[in-house]
Amino acid sequence: MINLDDPKKLRPLASQAHQVAMNMLRPISRKYDRAEHEYPQELDMLAAMIDGLSESGASSGAGASGVRRDEKEEKAGVKNGTNLASVMSIQEMCWGDVGLLLSMPRQGLGNSAIASVADDEQLERFDGVWAGMAITEPGTGSDSANIKTTAVLDGDEYVLNGEKIYVTAGGRADHIVVWATLDRDLGRAAIKSFVVPKGTPGMRVDRLEHKLGIRASDTATIIFENCRVPKENLLGSPEVDVKQGFAGAMATFDNTRPLVAAMAIGCAKASLDLTRDLLEQAGVVIDYDRPAVTQSAAAAKFLQMEADWEGARLLTLQAAWMADNREPNSLEASMAKAKAGRVGSDITLSCVELAGSIGYSEAELLEKWSRDSKILDIFEGTQQIQQLIVARRVLGLSSAELK
Repeated sequence: MINLDDPKKLRPLASQAHQVAMNMLRPISRKYDRAEHEYPQELDMLAAMIDGLSESGASSGAGASGVRRDEKEEKAGVKNGTNLASVMSIQEMCWGDVGLLLSMPRQGLGNSAIASVADDEQLERFDGVWAGMAITEPGTGSDSANIKTTAVLDGDEYVLNGEKIYVTAGGRADHIVVWATLDRDLGRAAIKSFVVPKGTPGMRVDRLEHKLGIRASDTATIIFENCRVPKENLLGSPEVDVKQGFAGAMATFDNTRPLVAAMAIGCAKASLDLTRDLLEQAGVVIDYDRPAVTQSAAAAKFLQMEADWEGARLLTLQAAWMADNREPNSLEASMAKAKAGRVGSDITLSCVELAGSIGYSEAELLEKWSRDSKILDIFEGTQQIQQLIVARRVLGLSSAELK
């Protein structure tokens, strides 16, 4: 029998995350939406609490994580719930506020890249850092394989040159994981990731973006001009494996895409919960024992949104579970990201519509959640890119065969 309930051992973590979202994030949500680029000082205390829980082994944290598919661990049959715990807690935290979750110290998407790709020495050396992730470039869009930022080995250092845009937490993180190519002639296989400490000569934050949503989170443009980093800061192996191609670098996305899907699920759940209350106050009854076609249009629409939300949630849990159990989850990660990104945006906008003037005004947070959710359908790979990846996996075609 298939059990679709949340794992019992992770329910206390999800409950704690929900309490944090309700009592710490939701009350300051509007404040930092209006005060764009102002750092939320309240998060420092929350980050310290999460660090304490992680050190005690009581929690795996409420932000980014990663699982390395280590051969020895696979043979030993080692299993854990790190990714599943992360998506469940992220969902609850984003019920409070997506932008604030993305602003959490030491919980950046770059941290997930380090956890997924770094060797044992690097994991120890970069333990406790706050890492943003710099992938997107002007003119590159969702085609990460077309990265133009270069990394040239010069003695014991790599010299980085290029421009990165839309770097989440780029102005606040103390380290940036930069994707760059060792040799553009070798294509995708030569793309590697480098950990660059903030303040390294040749690296500068050029500007912070003004955005539609997630305004509590800073989004930066970062310039690299002859920026020298130790060769030991290249994550994983420096060898270029033409046969493996882009798989090594893309493995990071197999862990981060379910996390972004969880953000969309949490934001959509917040909209559903509030809209249900507003509909009940307006006298709209949602009856789960009657067919939708026999109920009001508003109730039928709400039931359809809940069904879509549940599908996205289950896909996300599946992708995270597979990562925890060292099973290839590239297909499932993209399916979860595509479904949750689209559903999250559809639900939040529909909730604004159902709530009418209340939904469109700042009297409630519905309009904010509709703005916040849109980015979750775009970054970490757009809706269209996810559908393309899914099609390739299902049909067994390469990126050259299906573009």
